[in-house]
Amino acid sequence: MTGVMTEGQTGTQKTDIRPFHFKVSDADLTDLRRRINATKWPERETVSDNTKGVQSDTIRKLARYWGTEYDWRKGEAKLNAVPHFITEIDGLDIHFIHAKGMLRGGSR
Repeated sequence: MTGVMTEGQTGTQKTDIRPFHFKVSDADLTDLRRRINATKWPERETVSDNTKGVQSDTIRKLARYWGTEYDWRKGEAKLNAVPHFITEIDGLDIHFIHAKGMLRGGSR
């Protein structure tokens, strides 16, 4: 999936902290669903438990959910509901979330 990660234009240097927003095009989501639904599955496992990994039925159910039921836009909105930023450190783009921690059960 080639989502577009947009950055705000507030910084002029790569090392400035800049706002970051994630947006996936409708065409990319359509393509992702098509590819998920077109998965060529291997033969079923030879054991009846998970000693050799996740059972194929579990993976197939998950893929079916992602390909037909999952609301990708709702997931995208959840990602963008918190403040994301990007900066460059030692030549690498670093993405981070800056959010105040919240204590459960009230303040201490």
